[in-house]
Amino acid sequence: MGRTEEFLAKHMLSAASVDAEATLDFILSEMEKGLDKEHGSSLEMIPTYVSPDTLIEPGKSVIVLDAGGTNFRTCLVTFDENKNPVISDFQKVGMPGVKEEVSASEFYSILADNIERLIDKSDRIGFCFSYAATITEDHDGIPIVFSKEIKAPEVIGKPLGKNLLAELQRRGHDVSRKRVSVVNDTVATLLAAKAEHPDYASSYIGFILGTGTNTAYVENNSAIGKISLSEGREIINVESGCLAIELGDLDREFVSGTKDPSKYWFEKKISGAYLGPFAEHVIKAAVKEGVLTEEFGRRFETYLPLNTTRMSHYLEDCHNSDYDLVKAVGDNEEDATALYKILKAVIERAGKLTAVNLTAAVLRSGAGSEPRLPVVINADGTTFYKTAFLEFYTRLYLDEILEKKHGRYYEMVRIDNSPTLGAAIAGLAI
Repeated sequence: MGRTEEFLAKHMLSAASVDAEATLDFILSEMEKGLDKEHGSSLEMIPTYVSPDTLIEPGKSVIVLDAGGTNFRTCLVTFDENKNPVISDFQKVGMPGVKEEVSASEFYSILADNIERLIDKSDRIGFCFSYAATITEDHDGIPIVFSKEIKAPEVIGKPLGKNLLAELQRRGHDVSRKRVSVVNDTVATLLAAKAEHPDYASSYIGFILGTGTNTAYVENNSAIGKISLSEGREIINVESGCLAIELGDLDREFVSGTKDPSKYWFEKKISGAYLGPFAEHVIKAAVKEGVLTEEFGRRFETYLPLNTTRMSHYLEDCHNSDYDLVKAVGDNEEDATALYKILKAVIERAGKLTAVNLTAAVLRSGAGSEPRLPVVINADGTTFYKTAFLEFYTRLYLDEILEKKHGRYYEMVRIDNSPTLGAAIAGLAI
């Protein structure tokens, strides 16, 4: 074993350091505990009261709100005679609370400003809310916490749909027939898969790996101990980024320096907001331990901070002199090779963890045992598709762990406008 490989093994940075079956058992245990109780698991396992079997009616229109990341989008979605979605009157503005803290009244005023033009076009409103929220039986959503630097503390703990309708009513609109269905973006991603691939799938998974990460799957109501429903099925928002999984010493050091160091451990191992900064932490440790030269370390410091995109660039083309990390290694072949191995190991480990996470969701769904009736995984997120080797390793380990080890079959798809389409379908469910 060479110096770089010893470094990776010592700090549990390689894919080989992930015990797939032990990790899978841990995730499944956390999922089961999260379904049974409101607290006691690192996974929220949020019931959505949304069935994957919602019917799409030709000619129906839904007002769609999409609050995700730093943008707030609104549009009208109409399903044509073939049940295909037609998106119209699309607008995008900044998400309230990004630039400065907003009060609850300011938050809902901005939302109402952007849907008033649509308010008479449908009585159904599908609200894709890309932050953790408890979903109520009447399909409203109560925010638990805002991530992605949104500053709107007064909105936490209060129903989104009810307050939005109250603001519209205050403005003189008749909201007596209006209904709001709040869904997480991952749940919407699952619903989009159901709409696009209705005929041959045994079940569906919604998966997002972008700035953050999350997973949704279909569960039997009888298995959800913390609600009283005993029949039927519904979609569960896992909030998988919160999984309390811990690996090596460098992971612990890195997490301790992040916002909310006791939360989002899984997300901080695989998502776009953290892969680059974590790789920076690893590279600095490699310089200290002599795996990379001090000369490289000095040049590397001039190109900080490292993000996931620039990390990916080096793996995509490690000979391109326009890339910062290529400049940092200079003409030192040993540094260039060691750096490549380190970065690729971080990505491969993330891919294996992603595959184990998806395997857990498929196994929990109970579906996928017939190869002609696979579980359709709708994967969304720039990080997943744009980061070098990440999709490749995820598929590689899904084949190894999910199909060969556990005998479950999957098909991974990519559906444009998934959050918008899924929110529209959720709007039809009420």
